[in-house]
This record gives sequence, C-alpha cells and structure tokens, in this order.
Amino acid sequence: MIIIAGLGNPGREYINTRHNIGYMVIDELAKRNNIEVDRIKFDSLTREINLHGEKVLFLKPITYMNNSGIAIRKAVSFYKIPLENLLVIYDDIDIDFGSVRIRKKGSSGTHNGMKSVVKELNSTDFPRIRIGVGKKPPGWDLADFVLSDFTKEEKVTIQQAINLACDAVEVFIKDGIDKSMNLYNK
Repeated sequence: MIIIAGLGNPGREYINTRHNIGYMVIDELAKRNNIEVDRIKFDSLTREINLHGEKVLFLKPITYMNNSGIAIRKAVSFYKIPLENLLVIYDDIDIDFGSVRIRKKGSSGTHNGMKSVVKELNSTDFPRIRIGVGKKPPGWDLADFVLSDFTKEEKVTIQQAINLACDAVEVFIKDGIDKSMNLYNK
C-alpha cells in the first residue's frame, strides 16, 4: 500500500488557494485515472485504486491544514505502512514559484501542515513533494497570502507544476522516490 496525501483545506472558499496545491495535485491524479476522491475515511476524502500494480490510497485530509497530521497518522496506522510508502504533497513559499522539489525526508520548515504531520508521525523520514506557490509580498500577512487565489497569469505556470508533480507521483508509485527525484528535481 502506498499513500499519496495532498495537503489543503476543505471548503469552497479554499478551492483555488495557494495552500490547496496538495489537493489540486490529488484532484489532477484523480482526473487522470477517471475516479473521484470522495469517500470519507481517516478524517479525509479518500479513494483507493490499483495503479501501476500497486494499491494506492489518494488522501485529502479534511482536518484543515494545521491538523493534517492527525488524518495522515490514522491512515498510516490503519494500513501499517512504512513511512517510505507515504508521499506528502504541499505548498512552499520558500522555493521558486512553480518549481517542484522532491525529497526523501526533511524538516517541516515554516509549514504548519507539515509541522502537524511530523508531530503526529514523530518522524521527518517520509518522502514529500513541495510546490513553489510564490513569496509573500511585502506588507501581506502570511496567512492571507497562502489563502489567496493564484492570479490569472500564475495559473498557467501552476498548472504546469501540478502536471509535473503528478508525473513525479506516478514515477514514485512505479519506481520509487530515487527515480522520481532523479527525473523531476531540476
């Protein structure tokens, strides 16, 4: 079993916000596989499918961003998977806009959702994909910025990043994190 978790916030008001890039990747993966991620389990919207010969659980925590770890811990514990079979996708303000970075492990940085995941799993040793959503403009509150929508101009670049992240997820499922990192980290 492999768990692909996209971080975000539930609710219509958050659908296209920067903080929901993890949800957007899961939604694109669902679209590619002609499924809906619409079952409620583990305090998340989920869907389990067979993909590239693997059982895969797509997971969108509905605990709100700052408690994402609670939902992810429930799924990891239920399936008793090793943490290397968990891939977490989330927004990052500290990397270039539209860039995709894949890592085997690492700190949570300034991201509150990832702080929750690290706390609940009691580990930083799990793969992750970070997508650059832009730097906070001067004078903006950080929460307001990450909860803002992408501009019309940004949407083209961010869709390319989402597509690239989806490709990286598929390689992760088929061939593992090393191959995904080698192909998609620039």
